[in-house]
Amino acid sequence: MKGGNSKSQSRNAALSVNKRKTTKKEKKVKDPNKPKRPASAFFVFMEEFRKQYKEKHPNNKSVAAVGKAGGDKWKSLSDADKAPYIAKADKRKVEYEKTMKAYNKRQAEGTKADEEESEKSMSEVNNEEEDEDEGSDEDDDDE
Repeated sequence: MKGGNSKSQSRNAALSVNKRKTTKKEKKVKDPNKPKRPASAFFVFMEEFRKQYKEKHPNNKSVAAVGKAGGDKWKSLSDADKAPYIAKADKRKVEYEKTMKAYNKRQAEGTKADEEESEKSMSEVNNEEEDEDEGSDEDDDDE
């Protein structure tokens, strides 16, 4: 019996040593001013579905039940039924991209410690804006 216990004791000792060796990685501090990512088409659908589900089932307090019912409903929808939610999600994505460009531009202007990197970021943003302006001129010529 002593032999069996010593093996498990040494195994437990080895595990506890391994636990001590692991170090926690420091999390990056998130910028509270950074725009949130846009919701996917499914989450846009769920915003509406939650309201409907609560009206039909006022006594239900389970978040999991609402999520499961919403997922099942989403799966059963045809592509035509999903189209308005996909359109809303795409619209939110375009808005997010615009706000991210503005946010990145502010970050680049605000950070002068690493001048080369901020100049590069600003030039990339400016190039993208110029490309968009050129694209809008071409659309005007077609009409």
